[in-house]
Amino acid sequence: MNAPWTPAVDAEVERRYAAAGFGRPIGLGERPALLVIDVQYRTVGNTPKPFDEALGDYTTACGKVGWDAVANITPVVALFRERGWPVIYPHVAPKGAHDAGRLGAKVPAIMDIPAKGYEFVADIAPTESDLLIPKKHPSAFFATPLVSHLVDLGVDTLVITGCTTSGCIRSSTVDAFAYNFRVLVPHDACYDRAEVIHQVNLFDIGQKYADVMSTAEAIETLRST
Repeated sequence: MNAPWTPAVDAEVERRYAAAGFGRPIGLGERPALLVIDVQYRTVGNTPKPFDEALGDYTTACGKVGWDAVANITPVVALFRERGWPVIYPHVAPKGAHDAGRLGAKVPAIMDIPAKGYEFVADIAPTESDLLIPKKHPSAFFATPLVSHLVDLGVDTLVITGCTTSGCIRSSTVDAFAYNFRVLVPHDACYDRAEVIHQVNLFDIGQKYADVMSTAEAIETLRST
């Protein structure tokens, strides 16, 4: 079976990282929490459709790959709720003119998302027992109370899903690693607007910051926790 970063990362790149000692598994702790990051209509489109068509809904939409990931996130959410483990939704809050900053300068269209775009995708929308973390920047940790909640909940492991792999998933994973949490990223439960970017970032995440595996493997591993 091909690695999730194939074909973007070739055997020579893998050899170099292995020779340097990267990519060792971290494993899970005893108290996991699930992050479902930015799974809002603005990142997938209002209905499943190809990328170019999804842009007609929102310029930030990733299209069908997002909906495919939602289908994989769904059983992970179900498992966490079944076990009574924390399910946390870091999400992009609606932006006002005062939020523009460098992000508005870099990606102006992100400042003009219709209200519908900020709604959570109904298939995996949060319940009253879940924790919502509004954020203004890519990392779920930056300028939010996430760490405080994780400490209070006794969490030692984060399963990180959602989008985009190269943006909010990557930055949240790096920050989680920096806070010394164990991190697992199911590669088919996150998504990006270009497959090569998705693959390259999964490779780098898996080499340096987290364990990367399929959703099916993640669920099997979590069930043994």
